[in-house]
Amino acid sequence: MNKREYNRIQETLYYERMDNGLDVYVLPKPGFQKTYATFSTRYGSIDNHFKVEGEEPVQVPDGIAHFLEHKMFEEPEGDVFTSFAQQGASANAFTTFDRTVYLFSATDQIEKNITTLIDFVQNPYFSVESVEKEKGIIEQEINMYRDNADWRAYFGLIEAMYQRHPIYIDIAGTVESIQEITRDTLLQCYHTFYHPSNMMLFIVGGVEPEQIFELVRGNQAAKSFSKQGEIERFFDEEPLQVRTPRKVTSLPVSMAKCLFGCKEERPGLEGKALLEHELATRIMLDLMLGSSTKLSQTLYEEGLTSDNIGYEYNCDTNTAFTIIGGETQDPDELIKRVKEAIEAQKKVGFSQEAFERTRNKRIGTYMRLLNSPESIANEFTKHTFRGTDLFDILDVYEHVTLEQINQRLQDHFKWEQLAVSIVEQKTEE
Repeated sequence: MNKREYNRIQETLYYERMDNGLDVYVLPKPGFQKTYATFSTRYGSIDNHFKVEGEEPVQVPDGIAHFLEHKMFEEPEGDVFTSFAQQGASANAFTTFDRTVYLFSATDQIEKNITTLIDFVQNPYFSVESVEKEKGIIEQEINMYRDNADWRAYFGLIEAMYQRHPIYIDIAGTVESIQEITRDTLLQCYHTFYHPSNMMLFIVGGVEPEQIFELVRGNQAAKSFSKQGEIERFFDEEPLQVRTPRKVTSLPVSMAKCLFGCKEERPGLEGKALLEHELATRIMLDLMLGSSTKLSQTLYEEGLTSDNIGYEYNCDTNTAFTIIGGETQDPDELIKRVKEAIEAQKKVGFSQEAFERTRNKRIGTYMRLLNSPESIANEFTKHTFRGTDLFDILDVYEHVTLEQINQRLQDHFKWEQLAVSIVEQKTEE
């Protein structure tokens, strides 16, 4: 068992790699009643073309990672949610672009719930009949989201931005792609991506690290896993240009949804450099679009937005893009006004005072996050799989400079790489 001490934030992280390759992390929180655990695999919706060392490349249907997540909760006697509920735990799971996470939170019977979490994920059960039945359930979910304006605007923008990288494909896949999924394909993906060497167990709360590690060691030693080589993922070269500058969808909404943003060139950054790039961009967006900025307040007061304008920045080694927008009476006017404000800001840059105020606000938000077991677990998993460290964030914030923020303002907003997604009011026929 190894120990990493983060004295600045008063956290101590314990870590051990099991003999089968499983990474286990424990973050004790003395005095906390709730414990939160995640068992995660580095496997998400974008992993549809891959190769295990020593084997042939494989191409699988879109949506299979999400499909597999659904099937993992099934057991011969019913589903595992019942077991967690009987043990006083609340369980769930989710699939993102690059990971699948199974989780529970509880205040009692922690070791029993950890065992349940590990065992059901490492013991898949699904029949040919249940796989076929699940297709209908997921088809209903896909169709439900197709009627969700926020979802259509969000994925519509990513689809407008990306031409070849599978990030533009809906996490659940399509009605057509899920019909191609078979039990054999699910098992192939399971045995590839759910191997312990591609997974991580993270536990945070009022626990004793050595007790947890002893439990996990015994649990894993009782199971047999064949050795597996490295997993290589294949992605087509993504052009810098967006797929389409403007994508419009019609739905029965009371007010149009408008999301727009700039697609960046592949960052190609790793580790702390990637984290610095991300956090500098987030500070820049706060300074430009935050709820207390003149731009945000003016857009709201004039009725151009129904609330403060929303924004986020997503990046990893291969993709990077901003999403800006919200509900608006006039999508084109909203885009025009934001572009004009950004161009005006580029000419003068941000002030040192505004920068320091915004950075301190970000630091405060980060420190509050460290009091939430759920937030810690979800953020830790995301950062670790991406090769960054959640507990480096304070240091990065404290060393970022105004010059870096102003440079990000200049570099990020390239209007030839702007894409727009609008969900407009459907007119009566």
